[in-house]
Amino acid sequence: MADLEPWLSVEEIARHLSLSKETVYRWLEREKIPAHRMGKLWRFKPSEVDEWIKQGGASPEEGAAIEVGTP
Repeated sequence: MADLEPWLSVEEIARHLSLSKETVYRWLEREKIPAHRMGKLWRFKPSEVDEWIKQGGASPEEGAAIEVGTP
């Protein structure tokens, strides 16, 4: 049997991408990142998220505000 790709949690996908959980939740709110809802939890397939990033899905949208840290 072939190895099945694991489902990752918000925390795990954030760690996989070296991002904060808040960024992942922001993408979820905007329905940007490929995700699957399982009950109350969000789960991610790393290969789907990696492909989304390669296709430019994580790039800032034209005209969208880029968030920066507070001064």
